[in-house]
Amino acid sequence: MSKQWSAGQAKKFARELKLGQSYYVVYDISRRCAPYEDAQLYGEYVFTDRLPFTGNPCTSSGYSAVTLCQTRGPVFDAPPRGMRNIADPSPQVAGPLGSSDYEGILDEDELRGLEKQARQASNPRTRRRPGVWRV
Repeated sequence: MSKQWSAGQAKKFARELKLGQSYYVVYDISRRCAPYEDAQLYGEYVFTDRLPFTGNPCTSSGYSAVTLCQTRGPVFDAPPRGMRNIADPSPQVAGPLGSSDYEGILDEDELRGLEKQARQASNPRTRRRPGVWRV
């Protein structure tokens, strides 16, 4: 069973942690911003150093163990089961088009339409500006 420390146990966590060992926190992911992402992901932190004045353990980037526990708590000493690491690639949502022998062929009308869109997007006079609507 993994051990966990809540935000109120931040100083206890800083005393009990081992340098060089990985610790994990859970992130809640907004479904509005990332609709195809998992609802929760975990992040991994390794404490390798100590802060100069306080002596509290910190990551190589200077993130304190007490601050991590207070802001991101609870902190776990084992990765949560059934969750994906935030640093891992997200699952593929869409598949490839058609079968392996599929070829996308553009006819003249489609090519002209794409060229027109490219011309309009590159011309600053005809480019649509955010907040400006043309009728």
